[in-house]
Amino acid sequence: MLHTAMLRRGPLFSVPCVGGMLVLLCSSLSLLYILNCRITQYNGSPLTYPMSLAGLKHPSLGSTGPDIGTGADGTRGARAGPAQSGGLPSVQSYQVLLQEREEQHQLHISSLKKEISHLKETLQERSQQLKEVQDSLKRSAPAERQEAGARSQGGGLEEAQGVKSQQTDLQEFLRSQLSKAEVTVGSRLPNEYAVVPFESFTLQKVYQLEMGLGRSPEEQPARKDKRDELGEVVEVALHSLNTPSSQEKPENSKVYTPSDFIEGITRTERDKGTLYELTFRGESNNEFRRLVLFRPFGPLMEVKNERVDTANVLINIIVPLSGRADRFKQFMQDFREVCVRQDGRVYLTVVYFGKEHMSEVRSTLENTLREVNFKNYTLLQLDGEFSRGRGLDFGVREWKGGNVLIFFCDVDIYFTADFLNTCRLNTEPGKKVYYPVLFSQYNPAVIYGSPANIPPVKQQLVIRRDTGFWRDFGFGMTCQYSSDYINIGGFDTNIKGWGGEDVYLYRKYIHSNLLVVRAPTRDMFHLWHEKICADELSPGQYNSCIQSKVMNEASHSQLGMRLFRNEIEAHFNKKKMKG
Repeated sequence: MLHTAMLRRGPLFSVPCVGGMLVLLCSSLSLLYILNCRITQYNGSPLTYPMSLAGLKHPSLGSTGPDIGTGADGTRGARAGPAQSGGLPSVQSYQVLLQEREEQHQLHISSLKKEISHLKETLQERSQQLKEVQDSLKRSAPAERQEAGARSQGGGLEEAQGVKSQQTDLQEFLRSQLSKAEVTVGSRLPNEYAVVPFESFTLQKVYQLEMGLGRSPEEQPARKDKRDELGEVVEVALHSLNTPSSQEKPENSKVYTPSDFIEGITRTERDKGTLYELTFRGESNNEFRRLVLFRPFGPLMEVKNERVDTANVLINIIVPLSGRADRFKQFMQDFREVCVRQDGRVYLTVVYFGKEHMSEVRSTLENTLREVNFKNYTLLQLDGEFSRGRGLDFGVREWKGGNVLIFFCDVDIYFTADFLNTCRLNTEPGKKVYYPVLFSQYNPAVIYGSPANIPPVKQQLVIRRDTGFWRDFGFGMTCQYSSDYINIGGFDTNIKGWGGEDVYLYRKYIHSNLLVVRAPTRDMFHLWHEKICADELSPGQYNSCIQSKVMNEASHSQLGMRLFRNEIEAHFNKKKMKG
């Protein structure tokens, strides 16, 4: 019986064993099949471009390469062709295409973000107005709820109507600005000098008649406000083009990108606003899209109304000097007349380098000021090679009278008493520094024909294009408080001679939070003096010196007349002989 029972249980035990062996066998076969498939795939068609680039086409890629698509086995791959080795597009081409698409998407995203921000601001304004109306409705007292509620509701409505009226007035004002400007029709002008010229611009460059400090007719906008202005204009234009109107079908409209922008022109009428005209490529070769935008100027707003008392504002005029004793005599005569007799609220600090002519300078200083009983001056002496920055810095730090307004000046400068008041009004400790643009005089012998015709100095100080030019590349004459000078770090005292130290200090201020007042002044002149270009200069320095000498010598037309003098004389001699 025991044997019979074991025979009956045998098949029952063998069934699970056989099943387990079958499962193990199937798993092994599956694993081998998968491994075989992977080896075949990697040894078959090369998957050079694993990214899905189906449907992307670019003119620079051509049409000779293989199409990227879905293979017969459902995997993303490349359909290999006969010219598989020579027809594959380069990875750089795809990178350029993807980068271009990325830039387009980023620009569109930026435009959408600005629009969302604008809508949020508008919503906040409307919410604030609604809240103000609701608050006005809740100001009624409990005892007079009904009557006061009615009054409050009426007041709220009146306030809302007042806000609406102000908005309407502003919109009407802006529309009137548009109607006054030369946007759709021109205005009758008295002559060609009254025309306001346009500037033209692309995505990279601005082409301008008023060339500014860079003296370049073509330049990339250096000022951030100009870059932001033109960038905003292009973005607004693209947003308008890519927003289909009710008459256009969105699926048929073109998506405009910055690469479609051809050119724009812009000009500003100071009392009305700024006009922009932008041209884009259309949907065909001979079709263009032109947008005209106008940024109207709003009404004037009063920002500040204050009294400024300059009666007790002393100016410490610091003058560095080396030699030039004769020119210093003329400077001291002008100082006595303007600063002592007319103004009287100044202190003079003269920093002299070396010992040669030191006694002569001291005698001139003492004798000139003794006549007017003026004792507010100091003569300091420094050894070593002349350094304008080092001398001015020494003069600032030798002052022991607390925070004082300082004026850095040279002996070649003539200024009036009105300039001293302008110096006081355009500076404020911790807030403002003043960098005037002075008028530089041409060679009087060239202006007036010969030395015998040269009038006195004060009669030469006339601002005309044939007598001088605005010295907008110079930053040496400046007014600032001594505390601002010391806090900003002062001059680079390692710079030798003249030049360079003024730009170094100026850049420190424009990189700070202080307001730099840069404006031309009619009350300060740079008097002409002969410029000597020494033989010891390097070729680069000598060329720069000659260019500066030419610029200070005479105007363009005056130099041209001197250049063609013989030709002009020959012409008039022929006329006389024929006469």
